[in-house]
Amino acid sequence: MLELNINNETSRLRAVVLGTALHNGPTPKATEAYDPKSLEHILAGTYPLEEEMINEMEAFNKVLKKYNVTVFRPEMIENYNQIFTRDIGFVIDDIFIKSNILPERERELDAIQYIIDQIDPKKVVRPPEEVHIEGGDVILWNNHIFIGTYKGSDYKDYITARTNIQGVQFIKDLFPNKIVKEVDLVKSKMEARDNALHLDCCFQPVGKDKGIIYKSGFREEADYLFLVNLFGKENLFHITRDEMYDMNSNVFSIDTDVVVSEKNFTRLNNWLRGNSFVVEEIPYAEIAKQEGLLRCSTLPLIRE
Repeated sequence: MLELNINNETSRLRAVVLGTALHNGPTPKATEAYDPKSLEHILAGTYPLEEEMINEMEAFNKVLKKYNVTVFRPEMIENYNQIFTRDIGFVIDDIFIKSNILPERERELDAIQYIIDQIDPKKVVRPPEEVHIEGGDVILWNNHIFIGTYKGSDYKDYITARTNIQGVQFIKDLFPNKIVKEVDLVKSKMEARDNALHLDCCFQPVGKDKGIIYKSGFREEADYLFLVNLFGKENLFHITRDEMYDMNSNVFSIDTDVVVSEKNFTRLNNWLRGNSFVVEEIPYAEIAKQEGLLRCSTLPLIRE
């Protein structure tokens, strides 16, 4: 049995589900896009090729193996996008929570069922139908759980709004001893530079007391200030609108001092190294065209 344990984003990683780009299928039609960045690249003819994405994910896999992380992969489904495992489930403490995802993506959960079967069934939870929540919106920081949501009355009109307030309440009820803080995110159906698809698109902790943040990703300044006050402004790396678009906050921690980052994130990577992090740089810019990056591609199961 897998003994799950995830309390934060940065402790030493021992087991993870990494997505796959194998048999990813043809470039989607514009009407099939789930987010404005994918749509932008579909229309421009620059949508990533399967071969390029496979190479990027293999570079990520090699880094994980270098640190002796147990890496699970989804079972392959022909002509189906299975890159972003963070969307389909997530772990808090020793509980595996299945996401209520877009119906078109339900088969992605089936492809990791062989992993879920290795978990104590009492530790696997599926929220009720009215609860919308995806792993990219759930960020753990020891006793805190930060949850990205969208509180606009037009929630149902936004395919980019993935976690509703019922999702926040579900986590509050499931973990009554945690401090659950929801943050209201900026959403756009058409402009990726103004769309915080998930919370990890505009905020993520690194190390023991630092983080990456994009101020304009928050609809309410109070939510941004809450995080600034908690971490300390001097401990936060503020990214620009273009850096948010390139997914700078969507790096992935293997340990408190080891971060996997995209090789073109020059300003961020220099800041990380200046703060004594080991930065494992890999190419991931093609996958980024789908409005997801390194954190989105992973579903951590066990950290120390």
